[in-house]
Parts: sequence; C-alpha cells; structure tokens
Amino acid sequence: MSESTHPLSSPVTPSSEDQEATQKIRQHPIPPASHPRQYRAIGIVRGKYTPEDPELISKGAIATADGDIEAVLLGRVISLIKNHIDLDQEHVWVVYPRTRQDDNHLHLQILGIWEPETLDDPDALTESIPTSDQVEDGYFSIRGQVVFYDAESKKVIVKIRQSPKKPGEKPKFFKIQLVGALPERPVNHFYDLQAKLLDQVLMIQTCEDMGYVGTRRKGGKPSPGRKPFNRDKSKPRPVGDRPSEGHSEATVRARPVPRPKPKDSEG
Repeated sequence: MSESTHPLSSPVTPSSEDQEATQKIRQHPIPPASHPRQYRAIGIVRGKYTPEDPELISKGAIATADGDIEAVLLGRVISLIKNHIDLDQEHVWVVYPRTRQDDNHLHLQILGIWEPETLDDPDALTESIPTSDQVEDGYFSIRGQVVFYDAESKKVIVKIRQSPKKPGEKPKFFKIQLVGALPERPVNHFYDLQAKLLDQVLMIQTCEDMGYVGTRRKGGKPSPGRKPFNRDKSKPRPVGDRPSEGHSEATVRARPVPRPKPKDSEG
C-alpha cells in the first residue's frame, strides 16, 4: 500500500480537464486506512500559498500560523489552481510531508485543496463531508515502519513505502522525521501515528503499534565479502583437533599415537 491519495475540491464548475479530479471527491481529505498496514504520510495545512515566480507557480511556500513552509505543487493540481484558485486567499491544502535529508527540515508537496462548501453543485455535499472550517489544521497521518528511535531526544524516523506507479517497477521508500514518545523497542515495528504540526515539527499525538515488520528476506543474498556455507547436513561433522591459525584444515596432520614400550623379559 502507498500514500493515500484523493482529489481536489474545486470552488467553481471545473473545466473539462478537471472533471476527473472533481468526480473523485471523497468524504474526508484523509480517509481511514484501507489496510491495517497501509503506508502513508499525508496532512492538512491552512495558509496562503505564494509561488517564488509568478510565471512558474509550481514552487513556493505556504504562509501558515506556524510560519512559512517550503512547498511544491504536484503536477496533477497545477491546472486546477491556475484556472480556479485565488492564491491571494488562504486555503486548506492537502499535502504530503517530506523531510530533507541534508538538514532534516520539513517541506510539503501539495496534492490538492479541501473546500467542498464552495462547490458549484450543492447536491454533492452531505452532512458527513466536513467543510474547510471543520477539518483540523496541522493534522498529519503517518503510517510506516519505525527505523530509528532515541528515547532521550524523542526523535523518531519512519520509513514510508511508495507503491510502484507502473507495473514491474520496484517500490520506492522515503523517511519522515517526527518528535514524540514511543513504547520500548519500537524499531522495526509498523506504527499508526497521528501527529500535529507545531513549530514546523511533526509532534506525535497518538501512536498504535501494528506489529513487527520483518527485515530479513528468505533466500536473500549473503553479505558482501562472505561466501555462503553449504555443508551437507547428511554427512557427519569431522571430529578432531581444530586447525591452528595460518593452516588450512587440509594441511593439518593427525597426531601419531604413541606405541607402548615393550616390557623387559624376566630372568
């Protein structure tokens, strides 16, 4: 399983190229996990997005109550935002969080906005769909394998698996850094974490251990520099003196057995 994805909610009747995105609207910007071990890293951030270059809106920052956070627009949302979204206003953004490997800073990938109350078709809304004012600002759902935990600093690193986009491709992985307390020995366990964005840090609010994640592959390749040892278990193990250092087993000779001395004849 991969990160949960969901569509944009458009504030006006969408153009033909945006029809598909609008038709996929869901009941909540972050729906419940579809599988107990569904990997994902997704969140909700309210703020004003400002591109670095007005001619190239795909890269910029979101001005939030928590400060400015670097962000990029994913390709699937650029057309809708260009045609229908007023970037001079605040919006509720649905984002993928990422942790930079070089400085551990948080940055965001914007995959959509959540404003169902501004849809042109009122019949598309139900009481079960929260409005943009009803969703929790700064809420993040992180589900993955804990690969590092320091109880003193409460630093947590979670590995997220991304499903291949094309058949035959290998899955990709990335890591998210959070801060919070976990139970003892959480490494290599799959955790369902609910986090809150505070001071541009994902702070763990609740955690649920979903079980151990195996790290050894059956029939895996041996470690580099080591030759596999395939002794035939049907044959008995040789018994004898162990070879000394610097000598192979083939060059070690068995110690001669001393013969008893002949007894002196009487008389």
